Amino acid sequence: MDLQAFTQRILPVQGRLFRLAQMFLGNREEAEDAIQDVLMRLWTNRQQLETYQSIDALAVQMTKNLCLDRLKSHHKQKVQYNVDMTEVQAAEMTPHRQLENADSEALIYKLISELPEQHKLVLHLRDVEEYSFEEIEQVTGLTNANIRTILSRARQKLRESYLKANDYGSGY
Repeated sequence: MDLQAFTQRILPVQGRLFRLAQMFLGNREEAEDAIQDVLMRLWTNRQQLETYQSIDALAVQMTKNLCLDRLKSHHKQKVQYNVDMTEVQAAEMTPHRQLENADSEALIYKLISELPEQHKLVLHLRDVEEYSFEEIEQVTGLTNANIRTILSRARQKLRESYLKANDYGSGY
């Protein structure tokens, strides 16, 4: 694979990889470093990339594994899920509504960060990156049925935790 083919096949996926790395690492700089490492590894092994059925799935798997390795090496307990509210939405809302939305958003990302890694990964790939179930199968190695079960459980847990947190007196 030459530079032009690599650029055409790998670089369009870079945004997805970055968001995934940031979800795991919770830090923009660490996510950028992780993506740089993944891209370097892909470039180093570019001659073997054509043997893979899905280079996208390989890149996502490499990113996930590298992030998990970094988390283990840093002994981090919790991952912060960082997302900024879009300015367009903020400009159209009242200050009160902006504050409510910001609080709800922060709560959702906090609750997502508390999910088990596998639930968090499947939820992110499906609902944020909009991967198909087949693509998630390639990335995770799970069966379609397992993915659907994990996704359902992750969504249910989020729903329950969100409702509990918004119930007065819950202590959240």
